[in-house]
Amino acid sequence: MILGENDIVAIEQQIPKLCRFARSRVGDPVLADDLVQDCLERAIRHFDKFQQGTNLQAWLFTILRNVQINHYRKRKRRSEVAISDEGYELPAVAASQEQTVEFKDFARSFAELSEEHKEILLLIVVEGFKYNEAADILGLPVGTIRSRLFRARSRLREIEQQRDAMGGARHDANATRAQLKIVQ
Repeated sequence: MILGENDIVAIEQQIPKLCRFARSRVGDPVLADDLVQDCLERAIRHFDKFQQGTNLQAWLFTILRNVQINHYRKRKRRSEVAISDEGYELPAVAASQEQTVEFKDFARSFAELSEEHKEILLLIVVEGFKYNEAADILGLPVGTIRSRLFRARSRLREIEQQRDAMGGARHDANATRAQLKIVQ
């Protein structure tokens, strides 16, 4: 099947989101870019399997997730996911020192989560997928998605509270919006 101009534009619009998701999952920008490229190649090669009128973004995320799983199966080893601010777009106004410290503390807390908790938070909170779309991407029932999201937020809250109790975090009433949204 030959892709139309609209199909190409629609796929191109998803590339930044795919890159962000891949980088968050694997922690290595070079590997993440390779996985995204593999994902795009598969999507273009098998575009005839995409059902017009369905969610292109969810379809691409499913392919990307499967590409990553296949990559790790081939390597037969698990690697740690490192969260870093490298490779992300910087805000128009530089963050204050306090915000930078808060982000780094939060990134360390996020890194302590299990893979399934990171994955569900990335899909629903960061990328904005609806529960049913995340369920399709992960191949799970919507109820499982809801319970994983609840447990992920609870676990993240626990980690943040432990960090606060140990004095390792500097949080105040003006914590970043991203943190509040994730742990709500």
